[in-house]
Amino acid sequence: MNLKTIKIIKINMKKIIILFLVLIFIIGCKVEEPVTISEETKEKVMGMKALLIIAQNNFRDEELAEPKAILESAGIEVQVASITTGVAKGMLGMEVTPDLAVKDADTADYDAIVVIGGAGSPELANHKEVLELLVDAESKGKIIGSICMGPTVLAKAGILKGKKCTVFSAGADAVKAGGADYTGEDVVVDGKLVTATGPEVAKAFGKKLVEVMGG
Repeated sequence: MNLKTIKIIKINMKKIIILFLVLIFIIGCKVEEPVTISEETKEKVMGMKALLIIAQNNFRDEELAEPKAILESAGIEVQVASITTGVAKGMLGMEVTPDLAVKDADTADYDAIVVIGGAGSPELANHKEVLELLVDAESKGKIIGSICMGPTVLAKAGILKGKKCTVFSAGADAVKAGGADYTGEDVVVDGKLVTATGPEVAKAFGKKLVEVMGG
């Protein structure tokens, strides 16, 4: 066997190995099922409004984008708020220009107030207008949602006392200190409160928000 033949065999073997690895990857990938909302629920929530609150810096991209898309697909009008209307930046590079500043939000305009998570979300608890908005929303019987580290903001607002909830694991102590019954489950509903653990369940969180809004 000459040198040229050996080189050809090596090249072909590399191609076969690469093809084999690609096939393993494709077979191993799970096809994610699309989120489906019943027509009955869509009829109930059509025309409702939700306010999604994000940190000015380091909100979690999927936790905003995925629930927002699901809410809107159900016919719910969505607005995004942050501390200012300056460009808000996500942990993965997403940039969003908020529709309004939290200080200008009126709970009477919305059916649901949702705090989006991410590494920057606990900082929202340092802003009086965020806490006051959440307290007012609860007093008016609005639906309140939060995901990832966002529930720590709800805890600071004092609206988790005696409520079942979940949160990203790093925030467990904070919600417990706020009087919550921490479950650690992926998505938890307690009356008009919807909480979730993180980006991997962002779509499930969005769907559950729609279902609770359709109550």
